[in-house]
Amino acid sequence: MELRTFKALWGMEGTYAEQLARAAEAGYAGVEAPLPPAGEEAIFRALLERHGLAYIAQIVTQGDHVSSFAEQLARAASFAPLLVVSHSARDRMTEAEQDRFFAAALEAEARVGVPVGHETHRMRAMFTPWTTARLLDKFPELRITADFSHWVNVCESHLEDLQEELALAIGRTIHIHGRIGYPEGPQVPHPAAPAYGAELALFSGWWARIVAGQAEAGAAFTTFTAEFGPPGYMPTLPFTNVPVADLWEVNQWMTDYYRAQFSVWRS
Repeated sequence: MELRTFKALWGMEGTYAEQLARAAEAGYAGVEAPLPPAGEEAIFRALLERHGLAYIAQIVTQGDHVSSFAEQLARAASFAPLLVVSHSARDRMTEAEQDRFFAAALEAEARVGVPVGHETHRMRAMFTPWTTARLLDKFPELRITADFSHWVNVCESHLEDLQEELALAIGRTIHIHGRIGYPEGPQVPHPAAPAYGAELALFSGWWARIVAGQAEAGAAFTTFTAEFGPPGYMPTLPFTNVPVADLWEVNQWMTDYYRAQFSVWRS
């Protein structure tokens, strides 16, 4: 099984031309980013083609979440993405409202024919392991983008008492967002810092299980996006708002670490 690493454009500076050129030069298989503004669609498509980069599209539902999802998914499909990552529905919706959303979302996914990983994200329907497990139990075709940094933060724990919910989520994951969280926040200052070695090992174990399951299912490739974010995700020094680490270097370290771990897992 092949590993394809993606560069998140979140927090990067410069034009699309500069961002995609840097991602290609660094050896990424593609980029992950929200849909480009209407006026920049053509240049974005051309840059993807010029650099031979695949695209993972990000969408965020709002307002009428059902129609918002369908409209954005149809637009995302016009870029021929490898897959779509969706911030789906809301945490405050009732279970019945969430069920209506995901039933409609699965119908839209079937029409469009692009894989969608609904992200385990704060504020969204999948903001906890147990709300996600309920949805995955109800909708067997539902797939997720695993960003367990949010769950560690929301649950203010290492999820020790949520093994069944974790196992279900791991088995339904089609894409990984590689950010290390800790019980008091969704992003450690730097994943290489010894103070967060326990979290790094914990997340690595979860990711290894995802990869093993995908390999066992016969997947030709697996995808990973290091997704540490800029300030307000990244801690800053008091009074100056200076980031405590370099965003590119943090995500590059996370990507390089994952590549090395993947080689060990697959051997």
